[in-house]
Amino acid sequence: MLSAVIAAIKAVAQQEILPRYLKVARQRKADGSLFTEADLVTQETLSKELRKIYPGPVVGEEMAEREQIDRWQAGDAGLWCMDPIDGTSNFVNGLPYFAVSVALMRHGRSVLGAVYNPVSDEMFYAEQGKGAYLNGEKLPIKEHVPALRGAMANVDLKRLTPKLAESVCSLRPFSSYRNYGACSLEWCYTAAGRFDLYLHGGQKLWDYAAGSLILQEAGGHMCGLDKDDFWAEPLWQRSAVAALDPGLFIQWRDWVRAHR
Repeated sequence: MLSAVIAAIKAVAQQEILPRYLKVARQRKADGSLFTEADLVTQETLSKELRKIYPGPVVGEEMAEREQIDRWQAGDAGLWCMDPIDGTSNFVNGLPYFAVSVALMRHGRSVLGAVYNPVSDEMFYAEQGKGAYLNGEKLPIKEHVPALRGAMANVDLKRLTPKLAESVCSLRPFSSYRNYGACSLEWCYTAAGRFDLYLHGGQKLWDYAAGSLILQEAGGHMCGLDKDDFWAEPLWQRSAVAALDPGLFIQWRDWVRAHR
């Protein structure tokens, strides 16, 4: 099943996304976020391909909220969760940091995930209990574990509470931080060891469905701002505190919670 998902994602990305890169017009949704023709056609085309692989409901970012909820409730035994272009703002502005994200979920948990950046041709993928990979190479790639003070973090400041955002900026317990604007790739970069730490104040289902499984299968650790069980956080607005190394994760989690 995983090989079929990977093939479908790559084919749709080559046919529908890359030909529109730097050329497509943008529009805004009611919440102010961007979407494009490429988002819509990719979601439609990939949904059809995924249902050939497994005939469950598909929950996609570009669907109406009511439709997303209805499909989620109907798909407990198995459903697809998809973000056709994660990082649309990057996509329309010519920044090569965006991805197609797909997960198969059963009983509220991800069991298969794939995240593909068509510009770099990097495919991150995992199945529950079978490890995580990048283009055939087992994750993580980087094995060196720094001390917290020497770590590289990915932090989304705009969704943190003002107090925590201020603490991150002013106290900065790590060496440096970045935020590139595509959640699925942020999870994968942490799984690969490109980032040592990860912090996000609230993600939608399609933001974390595939990437969190890839980090978990790479040996990483994660929780929410409030709950030790990441999967017990609110479904549609889930916070994330994560790290690849278990010791570094505990230090990061404790620091974050102490400065909320």
